[in-house]
Amino acid sequence: MTTGTITPYRSDVRAGRDGFGQLLRAEWTKFRTVRGWVIGMIAAAVVTVLLGLFAASGIGASCNGHACSVAVGPGGGAVTDSFYFVHRTLNGDGSITVRVTSLTGGATSDNPGGGGTAAQPWSKAGIIIKQGTGQGSAYAAMLVTGSHGVRMQYNYTGDTAGPAGAVSAASPRWLRLTRSGDTLTGYESANGRTWTRVGTVGLAGLSPAVQAGLFVSSPPYARVTSQHLFGSSGVTNGPTTATAVFDHVSTHGIGPGGAWRGQQLGGDTDLVQGGGYHQADGRFTVSGSGDIAPLVAGPATLGVTVEHVLAGAFAGLIVVVVVGAMFISAEYRRGMIRTTVTASPRRGRILVAKAIVIGAAAFVAALAAAATVVPLGEGMVRRNGNVVYPVAPLTEVRVVAGTAALIAVAAVLALAIGAILRRSAAAVTAVIVVIVLPYILARLAVLPVGAAQWLLRITPAAGFAIQQSLPQYPQVSNAYTPLNGYYPLAPWAGFAVLCGYAALALGLAIYLVRRRDA
Repeated sequence: MTTGTITPYRSDVRAGRDGFGQLLRAEWTKFRTVRGWVIGMIAAAVVTVLLGLFAASGIGASCNGHACSVAVGPGGGAVTDSFYFVHRTLNGDGSITVRVTSLTGGATSDNPGGGGTAAQPWSKAGIIIKQGTGQGSAYAAMLVTGSHGVRMQYNYTGDTAGPAGAVSAASPRWLRLTRSGDTLTGYESANGRTWTRVGTVGLAGLSPAVQAGLFVSSPPYARVTSQHLFGSSGVTNGPTTATAVFDHVSTHGIGPGGAWRGQQLGGDTDLVQGGGYHQADGRFTVSGSGDIAPLVAGPATLGVTVEHVLAGAFAGLIVVVVVGAMFISAEYRRGMIRTTVTASPRRGRILVAKAIVIGAAAFVAALAAAATVVPLGEGMVRRNGNVVYPVAPLTEVRVVAGTAALIAVAAVLALAIGAILRRSAAAVTAVIVVIVLPYILARLAVLPVGAAQWLLRITPAAGFAIQQSLPQYPQVSNAYTPLNGYYPLAPWAGFAVLCGYAALALGLAIYLVRRRDA
């Protein structure tokens, strides 16, 4: 008797991929059919918006009667563009050369008697070629500083270091700036004969007629006047001035452009004093105040950053953490985890599916909230008589989407810790201890600055760096502390620390779920 061969049935569908898709849909169904979890996500979004608007409405007017606006540089960021400018119109290619023989501090509210003192570390004196006298216009400059040597700076954020050392009558410094089309090159010399190139920069769209000449600036000071147990309680700030002496001023290859004209750019404010100049026997003595640099947030500046109106995201994160922990702990509490494991024996995939669902739900809710509160909050801040620091569009997108990603990853971290501890209260407490508590201690200046910065480097709270909209600039003196909204790690680096913790916690949770009884 001959027996025929029976061919076993094989499905054309890939079991693993199809099975995970079904698991993902099942977890999504669980989430959306539990009213409390859905309401929790909605509540997180509402709290983020309402508290953000409350924070925006509570900001009093900070412009003190001055024009409530800031200059925007060529890169789209907020800049300060205030200095005394002795200039004339220059046409076409050519160069301007000068010797600087002195840079000293001038009168301030602390020193009303006048100059002769040391200049501020970032006081600047030198030569500049600028698109025009309008605020935020493109420029390149060769300059000496109070304590940071020779620099070539351009378009507010660009900074190239030259030789170190202070300038004096015994040790003068020659500076030269040349133009060839849109390309400007800066040189320095100790004797006016041997020149060293410091840097070259291209200023796209530079018009044939530009303003060129001498300038002096001196940034405002900020000083802590009193302290209490929980950080600084009083800060004073005010303008400073600097005075520089120039000689051997010459231009080559371009028309004379008429007489020299002195002008205070940026106008007088509480943090900028007027300057002036005196010309005699080929020597220029110029005094100036203010700064030409990126605008930063700190005690000596006025304005509100975009992340300020996202203050409610902190409360929204706590709500989402509660939902994330309950998304897994509720199954343990009710014994439903046994049914889930029976339906999908590969336990690791269960946690991955849950992480995707809770992370996606949290991201969507937080993104909707952030995208709503930012334009509404910024409008409210402006109507209250404040400046909102402008940022490049991609930076604002990163702050808004990054806030949503921050909350989503925190939800995944809460889910993972919930799977490890199997108790929602313990999981929520653990997440608050590792994310919320370090953030509060750092931002409220409860700890010394050094300790606060270390907390924001090594704990999951580092993820809040994704909200920082204004970068730190080494060429701008400022208190770059968490209290002023600055984090020790770059935005994406801080976010990566949070993601690393979430990934490690999820990996540990998968390991334990596979080894423990349901």
